[in-house]
Amino acid sequence: MTGISVIIPTYNRAAFLGRALKSVQEQTLACAEVIVVDDGSTDNTGSCVSTFASQCSFPVRYVYQENSGPAAARNRGMQEARFSVFAFLDSDDHWQKKKCELQLAALEKRPEMMISHTRERWQRCGVHLNQKKIHQAGDGDIFSYCLRLCTVGMSTIMVRRELFEEIGLFNEKMRCCEDYDLWLRISSRYPFLLVDMPLTVKEGGRDDQVSWQYRVGMDTLRIKAILDLIRKGCLSEEQVVLSLEELQRKCRVYGQGCIKHKRPEEGQWYLHIAQWTKTVLDRKPLIPFTVPANPVCLTKPLLSTTDS
Repeated sequence: MTGISVIIPTYNRAAFLGRALKSVQEQTLACAEVIVVDDGSTDNTGSCVSTFASQCSFPVRYVYQENSGPAAARNRGMQEARFSVFAFLDSDDHWQKKKCELQLAALEKRPEMMISHTRERWQRCGVHLNQKKIHQAGDGDIFSYCLRLCTVGMSTIMVRRELFEEIGLFNEKMRCCEDYDLWLRISSRYPFLLVDMPLTVKEGGRDDQVSWQYRVGMDTLRIKAILDLIRKGCLSEEQVVLSLEELQRKCRVYGQGCIKHKRPEEGQWYLHIAQWTKTVLDRKPLIPFTVPANPVCLTKPLLSTTDS
């Protein structure tokens, strides 16, 4: 059915959820439904949603599941959704009033585009933060941006349902950086349509956020996401080179950081990957290679080359 399904995953965010829901209610273009997926909260999230639903003119559905992480919560929301376009909103973020109206109009003008994002305003504890250019992915082919950083805000996204039928859902094995993994998979195949206005307000700087809780291991998850993407064998040669170059950079930086913080064995393992990646990139032409399903020990290369 034609319309926008708003998917809001949440976990113990009742203090912020009301603001997110209100920002959906105040949209100048009415959404077709809101699906709140409660990922095992122990606060009053359920009653918060119930109160909001009683005051709304559109359907609000509350789905509870055992705590499984943001990827599983978003996937559950998509499985429950009934309409043709998905818009994601994290429960501690909120939208400007014209977000859905302007973004859907942009998608309708470009029927060939499958996914859209907007600019963001960043706030930390209510204080505005200025973004650097490196954090602002643009329009069209943004694969190289997505490799370097997670530059697409989850709460900015509006996407056609059929895209997930081709690309697949969020990787539920990743409790963090699942958005980085998904943007890599999508941007390697499709351009992103940018609505160049700050229509989303992103809140940060709290220790209950996943990005804070997993801050130490985020680099390893991004390295894994790049390896998984290369392993799929769906990249162009140019994309393979970009991926290997970023893999090398991330492994080198992380490996050196491990050694600095007195984790030499882990550091040497990642530096070994960086060195092997450099070896592959230095070969001209680039020899086809495969990535093993499981990492190998330090004494062997992670990437095994094969003649075509």
